[in-house]
Amino acid sequence: MTIWRIALPLDVPGSDILSLHAPFAGLIDKLMNYLKWIELDDSAPDWNLRQLRTCSGVRKPLFCAVVKSNAYGHGVREIVRLLPSADWFAVNSLDEGLELRDIGVTRPVLLLGHVLLDNLREAIEADLRLTVYNIQTLDRLQEVVSPSSIARLHVKVETGTGRQGILPDELPGFIDRVLSTPHIEIEGLSTHFANIEDTLNHEYAEEQLGRFREALRSAREAGADPAVIHTACTAATVLFPETHFTMLRAGIGLYGLWPSRETFLSARQSGGILPELRPVLSWKTRLAQIKLLPAGSYIGYGCTYRTSRQTRLGVIPVGYADGYDRGLESRAHVLVRGKRAPLLGRVCMNLIMVDLTDIPEAVLEDEVVLLGRDQDEVISAETMAEWAGTINYEVITRLSPFMPRKITAGTV
Repeated sequence: MTIWRIALPLDVPGSDILSLHAPFAGLIDKLMNYLKWIELDDSAPDWNLRQLRTCSGVRKPLFCAVVKSNAYGHGVREIVRLLPSADWFAVNSLDEGLELRDIGVTRPVLLLGHVLLDNLREAIEADLRLTVYNIQTLDRLQEVVSPSSIARLHVKVETGTGRQGILPDELPGFIDRVLSTPHIEIEGLSTHFANIEDTLNHEYAEEQLGRFREALRSAREAGADPAVIHTACTAATVLFPETHFTMLRAGIGLYGLWPSRETFLSARQSGGILPELRPVLSWKTRLAQIKLLPAGSYIGYGCTYRTSRQTRLGVIPVGYADGYDRGLESRAHVLVRGKRAPLLGRVCMNLIMVDLTDIPEAVLEDEVVLLGRDQDEVISAETMAEWAGTINYEVITRLSPFMPRKITAGTV
């Protein structure tokens, strides 16, 4: 029996996914009849989470699913319902945290980024955890907290990344200030690694871990007793069990992607657990026009490509406004009917052009796979990143939030 699935708000009674049988197929076809869209494997996110959790062995720490930046481009409203095993969620901004509350998320939500001083009251009222490192934040919290609310803080320590975080030698005074303010609780202590993904040499990460351990000791001596201690991103989750503490805080791995080739090689060489990560996302569109151009025809802006033969050209309604990188010019391929069609000329704002000469069976409105699998061919985020001279993180997070996200039945 055919099952059709569409996403529902989290507060709808019953299942998070509405299943409709064949009599409703026509209706669902209309709803899903998009010109360009993202498909999400409904089983892959939680599968990846459980795979990463196995790297912690028997310790079973909490798992914080990082869903910032629209769930790394996947669509946060869709992804959170596909992560029933997540204990916490983490986002970057107050707006993102409030969005999770608006769609019915009741699990703990950690804000990783700075919250404007004037917005701290709103964050506390929404029961959002705050990452703190500025004394000015403590000053304002002292003004806005009340006996009916409590501010749960996660103090971030600067251990060598040169980004957010309080310097270790300033930590005892910072802790003293927090402990002297009513209705403020140090719930967590955290840091972030600078050079754990991009190298096979992890000496610097080990130095950072040593600095964090010293900061943790210092915080405890100052009177803090953080219950939630977290340093492990995806790479640290896989490579360094000693970084796990009480909570894993993983992002890219949840979406079935390795942080880097070096991370994968390090994991394979270590002889430890090698998680089986399954990509969550496919990006698809349709052929909007097919036409024959004679040899010697120019294609695209700047006349950067000229045909050397009669060319069957496919016009595709996707461009850099959707997140298709301009650096893919004349390098990338798309998949049509299970075959590779090379990109011709520059990427436009809303269009790209491909060579269909060797795919004569392609017809108007055929499905085109930009990212993902079509029969035996696959275009991965890593492949697209290599073509564009960037990283897989950027490929997926730049996907336009205006494209519809379609949840599809997975294989797990």
